[in-house]
Amino acid sequence: MTLTSIILLVLALYVVQLFLQETSRYGFDLRGIVGDRDSPPEMSVIAGRLDRAKNNMLEILPIFLALALLALVKGGNTSEVAHAALVFLIAHVAYVPAYVSGVPMLR
Repeated sequence: MTLTSIILLVLALYVVQLFLQETSRYGFDLRGIVGDRDSPPEMSVIAGRLDRAKNNMLEILPIFLALALLALVKGGNTSEVAHAALVFLIAHVAYVPAYVSGVPMLR
């Protein structure tokens, strides 16, 4: 898997996390999701966990993208960087359900 495809998959994961967080907050109610959102409903426990998992991705995403793009621009040994980026992707794919599950010490 190339570094570019891993970067795109990480960005896709972020979009999925955004979608899950917003739809869980509004209970998959299409009117609430596409509405004006002036008075959002209280977050359920799961929606709160999804929100915190999304915020975690939002905090680390700029650092990941900067390092991955720097590796692409520098043109060094991208296979090692791709392996590291793949570990990042797999860890964050596993992190979301682990965090949402609420099992102590799993995340």
